[in-house]
Amino acid sequence: MKDKERIRRPVRKNYSRIARRDDSCCCGCAPQAGAEGNASLMAGYTEEDLKSAAPESNMGLGCGNPVALAELREGETVLDLGSGGGFDCFLARRRVGDTGRVIGVDMTPDMVSLARKNAEKSGYDNVAFYLGEIEHLPVADGTVDVITSNCVINLSPDKPQVFAEAYRVLKKGGRLCVSDILATGDIPDKVRENPDLVCACIGGAERAEEVKRMIMEAGFKNVELNPKENSREMIRQWAPEIRADEFLDSFIIRAVK
Repeated sequence: MKDKERIRRPVRKNYSRIARRDDSCCCGCAPQAGAEGNASLMAGYTEEDLKSAAPESNMGLGCGNPVALAELREGETVLDLGSGGGFDCFLARRRVGDTGRVIGVDMTPDMVSLARKNAEKSGYDNVAFYLGEIEHLPVADGTVDVITSNCVINLSPDKPQVFAEAYRVLKKGGRLCVSDILATGDIPDKVRENPDLVCACIGGAERAEEVKRMIMEAGFKNVELNPKENSREMIRQWAPEIRADEFLDSFIIRAVK
């Protein structure tokens, strides 16, 4: 437990800084001020997506656009793991409508506070944000139709537990649709041991085949892992000095309970 908290502590501190728009955040943790839109377009969002949600909710931190690929339907309940400022939750709300419900969970109090303020400004009463770890979700068994997440699970020190929790809270037939950074080659030890690069979604990535095994062992079926087009170009910009694109890729991960 202490070892896991040693990993979580710098991640929580880093993303608190981002929520507060503190320019002192570490390498690769966020685009420069004003560059969130460009980063999001490269990740797969559209101009319409960027205009449809509160600007403060989009921090340019994603590595894909899972909401666009999750085939959300009117009235569904969606859970977003590591919801940050709420951007993906607000996009999901557009798709599930007033009869649907969207839940965001984040372990950073500053992020949860920011997301709640953004939801209040927008007048959304069917979007809720809760403080919690994605390894221990504050959500009841079998109550969620779809789980999304965007470049967050790689930050977890206990990824099998994340997928076990996702399986627990999904309804039978519920879907998992996640964008995440996975390793396609050996990550150098100096990268894995650098807390700044772990916070930057680089140092904590697992091998794609290992992630698929974790998901299947959690009980999921129809597991698919597909690399995102242009993801290496995107990753190259995060930390060009270490050429992370040579051993990482952004994947869309899908599975069904």
